[in-house]
Amino acid sequence: MEEGVTKRVSRVVGPEGLVLTLASLPSRNARWVPRRKAEVVVAVSGGILTMAEACERYAISSDEFAEWERAYEQGGLPRLRNRRINGSKSES
Repeated sequence: MEEGVTKRVSRVVGPEGLVLTLASLPSRNARWVPRRKAEVVVAVSGGILTMAEACERYAISSDEFAEWERAYEQGGLPRLRNRRINGSKSES
């Protein structure tokens, strides 16, 4: 394999144990519940798509994606639920 070339995969196991593919990822206009955020994070870490592709596909910033990734790595789905809104902790 050439150096610097990332191998694409067609499927990964998602946060709830189900197989994820590019076709099964959340739609572009999905409501961002924790499970969907985790699916995108897992898809990127698993090689289905790159972070840049995810950010473009879902119209999110790289900073926002990095927040999702950090939260998921630190505490899984429960951590993705605990979001700050307008500087104050959300009630969800």
